[in-house]
Amino acid sequence: MEGVDCSVALADAAAGSPRDLSLVPERLQRREQERQMEVERRKQKRQDQEVEEEKSGFFAAAFARERAAAEELLQGEASAERLEEAANRLQALRKLLNDSVLFLAAYDLRQGQAALAQLQSVLTERRQELQPKKRFAFKARKKDAAGTAQVDAAPVTSAAPSPPLTEEEGAPGASWACGFSNLESQDLEKRAEELHQRDILLSDLTNCTVRLRGNPNTLRLAKARGCKVLCGPVTTSVFLEDCRDCILAVACQQLRVHTTKDTRIFLQVTSRAIVEDCSGIQFAPYTWSYPGIDKDFQDSGLDRSKNNWNQVDDFNWLAQNVPSPNWSILPEEDRDIQWD
Repeated sequence: MEGVDCSVALADAAAGSPRDLSLVPERLQRREQERQMEVERRKQKRQDQEVEEEKSGFFAAAFARERAAAEELLQGEASAERLEEAANRLQALRKLLNDSVLFLAAYDLRQGQAALAQLQSVLTERRQELQPKKRFAFKARKKDAAGTAQVDAAPVTSAAPSPPLTEEEGAPGASWACGFSNLESQDLEKRAEELHQRDILLSDLTNCTVRLRGNPNTLRLAKARGCKVLCGPVTTSVFLEDCRDCILAVACQQLRVHTTKDTRIFLQVTSRAIVEDCSGIQFAPYTWSYPGIDKDFQDSGLDRSKNNWNQVDDFNWLAQNVPSPNWSILPEEDRDIQWD
């Protein structure tokens, strides 16, 4: 092909063409440079792929090693020291998984998260086994049966803050759901000792402000209307469903938003957020802060230097070259929120 080009150039020059014969070497040199650049590009692509494969291999080996160590600690005779070491192993596993989110395949990520959840469940059970059993005692009967019925019928969740959990009640590693529900125009709050590694459920709230100053394991917000929800770092996932006109500030490993409209989310997330059957969702970086948040981030295992707040997948929008109309970036002039 290059020989043909040279022949054409020579013929043009002989026929009095404005092309100059001296341009032929320059053209050939340019093509050679382009060829070398393409070779380098392919070489770099192969090297990048090898690096990704090497990272994945390192993750698999390190995760398997730490997981085996944690399982051994949990399978042996339970003691406070062994369970504390197992908890540290789980935190190391969680950090390893969070640090590897960007290059792990979706399947490997799900497998790692499932393994962590299973280990956390076993750790919770073993901790409960170590707790002293309550002594049996007769309870004094209430003279006022109606009063007793009224107390028993009181809702579990109220606007007043819950008292700190005691060791006997299973505060360490407790993972059953707690939260607020069926409230309107309330200022609600839970503290670090109430939230630590627990599953938080907020449902059927209207015009409420909720402050969760601590490190939950998961957070689920459902059927909220006109609410402001401020949450510390969540170890695993956050799920929004059927919410309207809300403001959410949260840091987490995964975020999924379903059937939600006109909601602003101030987000720190290590994976890609997911929206489905949504409209009017706006994203901005996580900016809420409170005393003790540094420790909560450390306990959560989340990497504060990684934030994919603007990397969002819309399951209802498959066009790759056209932005989804269902979510957008919140303009900077609209991000000035008075949190407290």
